Amino acid sequence: MIAFRPMQKNDVPRIAELERICFRSPWSESSLYGELRNSIAHYRVGEEDGHVIAYGGMWVMFGEAHVTNVAVDPEYRGRGYGKLLMLELISTALLHHADSMTLEVRISNTVAQNLYASLGFEVAGRRKRYYMDTGEDGLIMWNRHLKKTAAVHS
Repeated sequence: MIAFRPMQKNDVPRIAELERICFRSPWSESSLYGELRNSIAHYRVGEEDGHVIAYGGMWVMFGEAHVTNVAVDPEYRGRGYGKLLMLELISTALLHHADSMTLEVRISNTVAQNLYASLGFEVAGRRKRYYMDTGEDGLIMWNRHLKKTAAVHS
């Protein structure tokens, strides 16, 4: 079973590996180390049997959370860990007094879009050519009812 905890310095090499496995434009180790020093950044890792298999991060400011990263090792997908990770981020956002959450998702990533919709996120806009690696548009999604989402999924 997956267990979540705050991201630590010694997690960065594995998180950078997950970035390379999961994304066309991965974040660098130096960017991830920078997030550990960022006072508004909150990153969580998911472990199974002591092995980091997922992570997610967000910035929390002005009562809003902005999801920056969500990744689950492909070998562990299809087990509901993405949903559990998002619920962990929502719980963390609530602890830091956020009442809404936003994120961007590739227009082609319907699996993620469906996950976010199942957690109360709604499409609020579109960023043209948001993803520089492919020029793909990004959908902007919002959940403005984090407490309700957390209660429904508790």
